[in-house]
Amino acid sequence: METIKLTDAQLQELTKHATSIRRNIISMVTEAKSGHPGGSLSATDILTVLYFHVLKTGADQATDPNRDRFVLSKGHAAPVLYSVLAERGYFPQEELLTFRKIDSRLQGHPSMKDVPGVDMSTGSLGQGLSAANGMALAARLDNRDYRVYAMLGDGELEEGQVWEAAMLAAHYKLDNVTAFVDYNGLQIDGPIGEIMSPLPIPEKWRAFGWNVLEIDGHDYQAIYDAVQIAQTVKGKPTMIVARTVKGKGVCQMENVVDWHGKAPTAEQCELFLQDLLD
Repeated sequence: METIKLTDAQLQELTKHATSIRRNIISMVTEAKSGHPGGSLSATDILTVLYFHVLKTGADQATDPNRDRFVLSKGHAAPVLYSVLAERGYFPQEELLTFRKIDSRLQGHPSMKDVPGVDMSTGSLGQGLSAANGMALAARLDNRDYRVYAMLGDGELEEGQVWEAAMLAAHYKLDNVTAFVDYNGLQIDGPIGEIMSPLPIPEKWRAFGWNVLEIDGHDYQAIYDAVQIAQTVKGKPTMIVARTVKGKGVCQMENVVDWHGKAPTAEQCELFLQDLLD
């Protein structure tokens, strides 16, 4: 199908937002002295496209029953979700520096009870797609046309519940579900192929009855094209397998497994923030 192309101005705007989001991720994790920067940075471009060009939602629609939903199944990447929501105006960006602090609503995993714009509390890996399926089924039962998007980590695919949810979505022909795999190849203990290999990822999802698209997860147009294609598919859910780089945007972090769940020092933070501007 012919897809809508992003203009140069739109691409520049997405780049501006993504840079701001990445800088906020580094700053908030540094301030908290804990968190998960690597997988937050790898997911940034996908969430930027979703929240600024795809989702029918916004700060003024946070409780609208007709809004699109997003489920961050890899909930430990909360820094990217919080940063995107702040960038969209759900709450002040200054609040990001309260991340993981006592009495802050921005805890290490997102809570739908506390944070505006969070559609599902997540963090126990493997459960997010099941929640997304439930939302999609609710849309069908309520005769609503909203769509549900979810993001899973590639290491998360080692969880059995993911595949139960994959079967359910295909069985019920949930074509209003579009999911992403943030395929950066690394989990907390090392390369995914060495820990408990979920490979080959695209072939597995096809075998489970999904429409599967494979893209560069840092190419804004490719992300947007894939979502547009998914919206036209009838009778089956779509999985977008997005090849990404752990720690994307910060040279010293890229493809380094140690940055899965480690905070930069104050000195590193200054260097990394500058790296994102260069």
